[in-house]
Amino acid sequence: MDDQKDAARVPRLSSNGKEQACRDRSRLPELLESAAALPAAHAEDGEPIRPGRIYAAPPDRHMLVEGGHIRLSRGPRQHFTRPAIDPLFRSAAEFFGPRVIGVVLSGTGSDGVAGLDQILRAGGIAIIQDPRDALYPEMPQSAAAAVQPHHLASRDELPDLLRRLSGEKVATRAPAATRQRSPDMDQLERPIALTCPECGGALREIGGTAVKEYRCHTGHRFGPKEVLDGQIEEVEHAFGVAERVLNERIELCRHMAEDARAGGRAMGVAHWDRLQNDAEAQLHVLQQFLGRAPGHAFEEPGNGHATQTSREHSKA
Repeated sequence: MDDQKDAARVPRLSSNGKEQACRDRSRLPELLESAAALPAAHAEDGEPIRPGRIYAAPPDRHMLVEGGHIRLSRGPRQHFTRPAIDPLFRSAAEFFGPRVIGVVLSGTGSDGVAGLDQILRAGGIAIIQDPRDALYPEMPQSAAAAVQPHHLASRDELPDLLRRLSGEKVATRAPAATRQRSPDMDQLERPIALTCPECGGALREIGGTAVKEYRCHTGHRFGPKEVLDGQIEEVEHAFGVAERVLNERIELCRHMAEDARAGGRAMGVAHWDRLQNDAEAQLHVLQQFLGRAPGHAFEEPGNGHATQTSREHSKA
């Protein structure tokens, strides 16, 4: 497709459906480039959207659009995955409205359904791969059951359909740059209920008594101070788990880098060194937050391996 036709609609934005086990570069861009004969790359945060180019969400990052630029976010996972399709579809619908073409392809789960609905509501075009033609039909089936797409197309029909639709002129609305981005990706909402310190169930306030109390549906009861103590204990436990896991991750990466170095695998060494540096940076931030000396670890006698002491948590 030439740039003039691509300029009629937003360049295609691709979000790989499942996050990878480790934050490494995937091969998705080169696979897309070989299949589409268009330049493809992992998106960079803040880069401008250019016509005639394919952008793929990097592993472990949601990809969104803001005006004419791409924004990457490590916001909460959606549908058990990051990157997810819905954040991309929602942001594209918000900023580009009728210029957006959303396509839900083969996959599992229901990711993409709510986002495709937003594209429809904004005046864009919704396309769903025919589930009978999909290797994994669950995702297109979920989308087809929830929304009425403009096109239900087979894999072989999709290329010509997208070429034709990308060349159509569409009415535009107010410039995207004047709109503010939706805060729902990174902004916390007010919780609808407190959590029981004993079982994790929802707490409700018990009315009709002089002393404020909270009760969960299984019968546990607490005063406000006890709920607060339980919250503090849970935070302490979560920090302890995070510290332990990051310290173990550093050690695992160190072992794997040494193994790759012994085997002469330069790319493997670079990969594991990068993951180790990431984990060390995260542990440093956590320990600074906890008021500890960075790099506080203990060596196991005789082997020189760093280990982190575990924390005991008891309930009053």
